[in-house]
Order: sequence, then C-alpha cells, then structure tokens
Amino acid sequence: MPFFSARDGTSLFYRDWGNRNGTPIVFSHGWPLNGDNWEKQLVFFANNGYRAIAHDRRGHGRSDQPWEGNNVDTWADDLRQLIEHLNLKDVLIAAFISSCYPYMEAKHFTANGQDGKGVPSEVFDHFRDTMLQVRADFFIEVPSAPFFGFNRPHVTKNQGLIDNWFQAGMLASLKAVHDTTYSWQLDYTKDVSELDIPTLVFHGTDDQVVPIDTGYAAAKLLKNCTAVFLDGAPHATPDLRADELNAELLKFLEK
Repeated sequence: MPFFSARDGTSLFYRDWGNRNGTPIVFSHGWPLNGDNWEKQLVFFANNGYRAIAHDRRGHGRSDQPWEGNNVDTWADDLRQLIEHLNLKDVLIAAFISSCYPYMEAKHFTANGQDGKGVPSEVFDHFRDTMLQVRADFFIEVPSAPFFGFNRPHVTKNQGLIDNWFQAGMLASLKAVHDTTYSWQLDYTKDVSELDIPTLVFHGTDDQVVPIDTGYAAAKLLKNCTAVFLDGAPHATPDLRADELNAELLKFLEK
C-alpha cells in the first residue's frame, strides 16, 4: 500500500487511482473519516481519465497517529508534501464541499456582520466532552442522525452507512478527532477572501453539521466562485448525493 513520510516522520497513507498521465484531482477528507469517504468520487474521476488521489490525514485511517499536528496548518503542509512527493503538476483542488470555511461558529457570523445562523460554542464543548467520555456511543449517534440526515422523517436510514462511519471514526486517533474540533471554531475569513482561483462551493441546504449559511458566506467572500446549493441535501453529500456532486465537479473542472 502507498505511504509517504512527512517531514516530522509521520507516515501517511494515500490512494492514487486512474490515469497516471491524467490531470490530477486531490480530495481531502473531513472529521472523523479518511480517504475512503471519497470512493465514489475517486472511482468516477478515475473512470473519466483523471488521476484521482486521496490521503488519510494524520491520526486517521491507515496513517500514523502522532500526538501533535492535529491542526489546519499541519494538515495543509502534509497535503503539500504529498503533492510534492507525487510530483503533481496543475493539481485540481478547488472545491469547498460541505466545508466549515470561512467559519461556522455563531460568534463569527456576528463578528463579521453576517445574519447567518452559526453553531453555538457550547456545541463544540459538548462534542469534545462526549468524545472523551463515551466516544463509541457518540460515534453511533452522529451518523444515525445529523450527519446523514437520518433524523428527517422523509429520509430512509441506511445502517451500512452508519456502521461504516462508526468504523472509520473509531479507527481514528481519539487525540486527533478531539483536537480537530478546535479548528471548527476558527475564523478563516482572511484566507478565503484572498483566494483568487476559480472555486466551487457545494453545500446542502439541510446540512445539520455545518450550517448552509457557512456556504453562503464562502460564496460571498470568494473572488471567483461557482456556488451550488442543493435543496434539502444533508452534510454527507459525497455519499448521499454523489451523482449530483460528481456531475457538478466535472462540469466545474472542464470549464
């Protein structure tokens, strides 16, 4: 299996699928999952002539579980090192999919003069406390309800997705999944507003994890943005709305 070593010696696992001479598209997963979460996208783009790549972030999946480095700056540096390791050129990595950027905490909407609905600070405290006390129970509760939207009356629960999410979450380092929650409380306005490359924002309007208002805020800040807001879609669009996501990504990339 392919691994590479980051500068601090951390071994990181990655998938490198499709046409090695094709345009590379790189996917970076979220909490508390790993690169397997992008399988539907990896297969789709590999079948369409792209070189499709996804790694397991440090502390997740098959990668090492170091005590330090569970923060945005280190994740970005790890990703840059992967790109350098594979000698990738003209890499496509320009989509915010159900993303927490530029901010998701309620206080940042207020601080930035936005009327959007953010996540109260006590929710993040609850996540951290519950993970430390009863991680297994919590990692059943999250996919069973808000992550996939299975708590909505019109949605049919898929036990396989719940079990797969639980397995990925429990495979990850407790330290990593705990520390990651602090990154959700930061304000990335400056970083997002400075991006001038074409960028896709893809967000479900019924996202119960990262509010849709975060997607709206990103679309306003980005200088060169294509925004797709899926009516009624949950947070887990790569799983539950994969066909629509793949089609929008392909259309965006082929412009």
